[in-house]
Amino acid sequence: MSNSYTVVVVGGGAAGIATAASLLKRRSGLDIAIIDPADTHAYQPGWTMVGGGIFKPEVTRRTMASIMPKGVTWLKMAAQSFQPDNNQVTLEDGSTVTYEALVIAPGIRLAWEKIEGLEDTLGKHGVTSNYRYDLAPYTWNLVQGLKQGRAIFSQPPMPIKCAGAPQKAMYLSCDHWLRSGVLDQIDVEFDNAGGVLFGVADYVPALESYIAKYGVDLRLGSTLKAIDGPAQQAVFQTEDGEVTRDFDLLHVVPPQVAPQFLADSPLAAESGFTDVDHHTLQHVRYPNVFGLGDAGAMPNAKTAAAARKQAPVVAVNVLQQLDGRGPKAGYDGYGSCPLTVERGKIVLAEFAYGGKLAPSFPTWLVDGTKPARLSWMLKADALPWIYWNGMLKGREWMAGPGGLIAQ
Repeated sequence: MSNSYTVVVVGGGAAGIATAASLLKRRSGLDIAIIDPADTHAYQPGWTMVGGGIFKPEVTRRTMASIMPKGVTWLKMAAQSFQPDNNQVTLEDGSTVTYEALVIAPGIRLAWEKIEGLEDTLGKHGVTSNYRYDLAPYTWNLVQGLKQGRAIFSQPPMPIKCAGAPQKAMYLSCDHWLRSGVLDQIDVEFDNAGGVLFGVADYVPALESYIAKYGVDLRLGSTLKAIDGPAQQAVFQTEDGEVTRDFDLLHVVPPQVAPQFLADSPLAAESGFTDVDHHTLQHVRYPNVFGLGDAGAMPNAKTAAAARKQAPVVAVNVLQQLDGRGPKAGYDGYGSCPLTVERGKIVLAEFAYGGKLAPSFPTWLVDGTKPARLSWMLKADALPWIYWNGMLKGREWMAGPGGLIAQ
């Protein structure tokens, strides 16, 4: 098997697969290798819906072999290190591959270990997280079983993937408890390490209305530091010091960091993520290297919608680089977050760099005040279908014009 490829993509997640598919749509027969050790590929935005009892977990996952673009070489192992001065990637078995262009898309690492006691109690004692495939069903079991007590939902400091997911878990849980007639017997608490409910101010009023509707105790500047599972106690760091809270249900979102092999490489920014130009997504020091997705150092929200917009930008600019020309496509920082505030309703947040609003759907999707059946169909039906049948196959139905400035 050859160890030299025209394009090497590190990561078989949403960003990596979409970029490879986009490249092949533009130049069929391009020699591409994708490096990823996983057996399965997940539609991770669906895990919140699993935790809310709306999706079955199985519908969010497919085999990696089934979604790998036709014509690529799949190197089924992990990348270990980068040697960009030699156009080389070293794999976990010590072998190396060389490239003419490199695309870095290994995603973000969930740092469960940064919360003391968390790893020992995940999946038991009422401690759960929709950020893991195997735990999202446990979330729904806990929600159904809770009739009284305290339910705490946490959010760590940024960056995290899908910044709305911690709230979505809470809103769907509260909606179930309200419909079941037990919400008034449950103290719901949202401990957010940040100083605001949501990072784009225009969407805060709509979300605050649901905080009020569900009677949520909103605690900003509160960071989960430690958990005693058997005692069902959580310790939070606040401006006033450490606070210990009892819980019956604790939904945890772990701190998130760059993969270590990337953070230790010459390709990393100070943050540990891939050091790329925020618009062209080309590396600032190595012009034949590009980065996108959750592993990029761009200051955008880390969402699947962002990767959907970034993939064609990287594809266009990789081909420009291979042809000896400079980049001509640009990414505007677009990200979107369909915040599920109750079963049947969403608040659709769409924004670009600097928190600028970037609407691409009707404005009635934004405020969440109408039943908006179409908005629910978007979240529950359309977006998963577009992900599997569009984004991962190089069909860029929703990639422009906002994300792709030029081609």
